[in-house]
Amino acid sequence: MSTVLSAVAWPYANGPRHIGHVAGFGVPSDVFSRYMRMAGHDVLMVSGTDEHGTPILVEADKEGVTAQELADRNNRLIVEDLVALGLSYDLFTRTTTRNHFQVVQDMFVTVRNNGYMIEQVTSGAISPSTGRTLPDRYIEGTCPICKSGGARGDQCDNCGNQLDPTDLIDPVSRINGETPQFVETSHWFLDLPALAAELGRWLDEREATGTWRPNVIRFSQNILEDIRPRAMTRDIDWGIPVPGWEDQPNKRLYVWFDAVIGYLSASIEWARRSGDAEAWRAWWNDPETLSYYFMGKDNIVFHSQIWPAEMIAQNGKGDKGGEPGRFGELKLPTEVVSSEFLTMEGKKFSSSKGIVIYVRDVLERYQPDALRYFISIAGPESQDSDFTWSEFV
Repeated sequence: MSTVLSAVAWPYANGPRHIGHVAGFGVPSDVFSRYMRMAGHDVLMVSGTDEHGTPILVEADKEGVTAQELADRNNRLIVEDLVALGLSYDLFTRTTTRNHFQVVQDMFVTVRNNGYMIEQVTSGAISPSTGRTLPDRYIEGTCPICKSGGARGDQCDNCGNQLDPTDLIDPVSRINGETPQFVETSHWFLDLPALAAELGRWLDEREATGTWRPNVIRFSQNILEDIRPRAMTRDIDWGIPVPGWEDQPNKRLYVWFDAVIGYLSASIEWARRSGDAEAWRAWWNDPETLSYYFMGKDNIVFHSQIWPAEMIAQNGKGDKGGEPGRFGELKLPTEVVSSEFLTMEGKKFSSSKGIVIYVRDVLERYQPDALRYFISIAGPESQDSDFTWSEFV
């Protein structure tokens, strides 16, 4: 019997789930976890709602509510959808818990103490008309790499590459469409170049197993070729406060720095709830543990570069050395399991663009097992898969 961590991508708390979401992370991880339990393995399946970042602020502003109120409402909707679909989480939690805040801040302090956080002055965007800070996801433009429109200031969803707002061609504010003004601001950067050698060794070991999907390993190795420090703080007032910058309420940890740590914080929360506060270590400190991370392909970079880099830095295994923090030496992912996109008439599902079929709407007419079965046999496991009602029925 093995201990198996089933780490399921945290759905962003921007509303109810559509079938593209659950095809990418929900159903595949649940089928895997149920199978592994039936095979006698000790499985811990964890996830939760990702509730920080600029999209929550943007939508809350539109609705005239606080970011917390919006996150609370959307968390309830998402939980309803996942429960109705029959997903078998051991714990489904949130990034707004005290436990998550503490785990993330402890991780940040250890990474910084080990020398893998470097403070740099960079260009930050503000609105010329209001003077309001514009974090990266408030800014859109043309991707300089694939030339796709609608790329955000942190990532291009079309090609999956990470970006900075200053990289974008013809950047504009998502709020009012004006061209942002760039000013100097200080941030903490994760020193990815000092972690690149260890990341490369880990990826080579994973490739040698032959178990990773080819697109995942190729993409993960390719992005190492242009690795650079990445900002892990943002000019925003919604998120986890930055240790040491308590006097700067508009500085918060980057949503993707904190979200991927959720797998660890959820495991710790589960252990406390189970009555054995140290039980989580069996899934995180044992070198024989198997850990599988489930997500859509647009999140590969955060799970095959950012999260393992954070763990390597926490473990003190990068070029600068260091000592493990309170979490001990963390086991890096065994496999990053990425699905392709479920599309509708050739277009990617998108709530914001109105290309959507919500899980709750499907379940009003059909049993959960019907949708689970369809995703299992026709889902986007190795290539984009187009949803049609005729095929589903």
